Amino acid sequence: MCLARIVEPTSKLDSLRVLDDLGIDSIDRNQLYRSLVKASKLDYRKAISQACFEHVGRTGLALVLYDVTSLYFEVQKEDEYRKPGMSKERRLEPQIIIGLLVDQNGFPLGLHSFEGNKAETKTLLPAIQDFLEKNGLTKTTIVADAAMMSASNLAALAEAGYTYIVGSRLHKVPYDIAEYQKTGELGDQQIVVEKKEGYRVIYQYRAKRAALDLRNIEKQVAKAKKVLNGQIPTTKTKFLSVVAKKKQLNQKLIDKAITLAGVKGYVTNLDIPDEQVIAYYHQLFQVEATFRMAKSDLKARPIYHRKRDAIEAHLTIVLAALAISRNIEHQTRVSIKQFVKLLRPIRSSIVIFNKNEILAEPIVPEPVSKVLISLSRGH
Repeated sequence: MCLARIVEPTSKLDSLRVLDDLGIDSIDRNQLYRSLVKASKLDYRKAISQACFEHVGRTGLALVLYDVTSLYFEVQKEDEYRKPGMSKERRLEPQIIIGLLVDQNGFPLGLHSFEGNKAETKTLLPAIQDFLEKNGLTKTTIVADAAMMSASNLAALAEAGYTYIVGSRLHKVPYDIAEYQKTGELGDQQIVVEKKEGYRVIYQYRAKRAALDLRNIEKQVAKAKKVLNGQIPTTKTKFLSVVAKKKQLNQKLIDKAITLAGVKGYVTNLDIPDEQVIAYYHQLFQVEATFRMAKSDLKARPIYHRKRDAIEAHLTIVLAALAISRNIEHQTRVSIKQFVKLLRPIRSSIVIFNKNEILAEPIVPEPVSKVLISLSRGH
């Protein structure tokens, strides 16, 4: 099923067709569904996660990156596990929350599922602690985005002896930045540091980010003005406030957004240069890339299973397929989508002539040959 999901993501039942098309010995549907039960009962997820950790290697794991996403179900009725919540795709169907751990190169290390209405901040500690305890890690840096930031999370990580880098939510203009802007403008890549007890907050200004932020502010202000003028229906608009049933622009909020344009904050208890902290944080794009692979190339959603054991088995298949796909990409420097496209037409066949079987070797073009050579180290 992992192989079928990589080659042609489809339903579990239809994966039998995919495997048959690849020339793999026939499997009946009962075998397939029994394997889902077996995967859950024997905790295949644990074995696969352990194999992923061993593949990365204890010495090669400098960072553990964590992020969450939501996977929805094609059902209307919720239960204790599948619940409506804050959807990444702004959908209304019942969903579950998925927490994914990867290394600094985007290779998956573990996957956890949570109820669909669980707050993102409350998924961080269970997922991290489970992974670290199972693998006996004591010196690891956790990297997560601002959605995971809470005082209790940071305190718990620090108390357990772990270092962390977490995005900072800027609810107000930091004092140090406000003081600096009284006398001058922030320069591109400029860093301002605010020291706290046990950690520090690093603020960096980037001109490119500021230009994007200011364009977005202009668009949001223009939308708010259209609502005020009755040009578009009243909707939830960032810079629009309602006071005594009267709509007006929230100029204070606009001014704050302009002041913060281009500024990003990073919270850490690591004793390393500020620039290195920022570089480590930016590795979070690797989690996003792995999630994109799961959702697009491996089509992890929507999920059609009803029972939790079957859902967890589905996620175990996705985790294994992610690990295989990421490993193939790392060795070949070719995307998994392009890899399947290159190799799928390459077939050998058996020709029967006068009752004699003759193996017809496939014709392998040079680009495909290079890809296969890059995998000769084992896959």
